[in-house]
Amino acid sequence: MATTGKQTQIQHRTLGNSSIDVAPLAFGGNVFGWTVDEQTSFSLLDKFIDAGLNLVDTADVYSRWANGNKGGESETIIGKWIKAGGRRDKLVIATKVGMDMGDGKIGLSPAYIKRAVEDSLTRLQTDYIDLYQSHTDDKNTPQEETLQTYGELVQQGKVRLIGASNFGAERLEEARKISREHGYPLYQTLQPEYNLYSRADFENNLEQYCLKEKIGVINYYSLASGFLSGKYRSEKDLGKSTRGGKTQSYLNPRGLRILDALDAVAERYSSTPASIALAWLIARPSITAPIASATTLAQMDALIEATQLSLDGAAIAQLDQASAP
Repeated sequence: MATTGKQTQIQHRTLGNSSIDVAPLAFGGNVFGWTVDEQTSFSLLDKFIDAGLNLVDTADVYSRWANGNKGGESETIIGKWIKAGGRRDKLVIATKVGMDMGDGKIGLSPAYIKRAVEDSLTRLQTDYIDLYQSHTDDKNTPQEETLQTYGELVQQGKVRLIGASNFGAERLEEARKISREHGYPLYQTLQPEYNLYSRADFENNLEQYCLKEKIGVINYYSLASGFLSGKYRSEKDLGKSTRGGKTQSYLNPRGLRILDALDAVAERYSSTPASIALAWLIARPSITAPIASATTLAQMDALIEATQLSLDGAAIAQLDQASAP
């Protein structure tokens, strides 16, 4: 087995055209208060920061979908961790606004954003958000109004950068044109779904635009809901976790071919399929930091290892070929 391609120094990257540097992997905070309790969340965050990683992605709506939750659980846990450890300066916090929080709290209208940002700041126990993202496009609010409001929040020091999540190329381009015309902040990042299995939409519609405009990409579902970890290889594996059912659509000849390629590359690098799948994303020029979640310290080790792997051309070609859309 080759152990080539390991690097000890984590190479940081900039978020879009900004002065904010991030490690090339983001921790997905959707698990906090859902599949991970508060104490485990603290341990995971400690390990993440101690490894030299710094970008944590969350949202106001995380994790409203879980029984007994009302939204805000993830931000609240991050806030308690910050208060307990005082390491706010080590953390780059990316959170989001716009998804349905109930009681009419939804969308990107100026009045709602102003209310939602205060709620997020309170839960996070901080006076600024590093990256504030529109969680999904709001066709009912003119983009000018949303962007003007973000401009006010940046001027007030409550937000450093803004980003877009789940936006199509046309609407993203339109938003950036409006910002340039009026002097509003530009969306500096995009958060699309992208992984070894789900490649076509991003690569065909968004990737070249992001490269041209130097937009930072922090993609979600980096491990295809855990499928690319190799944990789910047949129908009987789907019950292994809360998210197992989501991976059923990947259990087809192409999905299994991708797992075979991940196994082969992982063996060559003395690594794991999860680390290799993330390293493939990190190696892609358009990607700034893939987002991945961990619910155990062992899973966190796999995330950290991905940032220390440098895949060679043969490994990338093998994965490209197996996963060709």
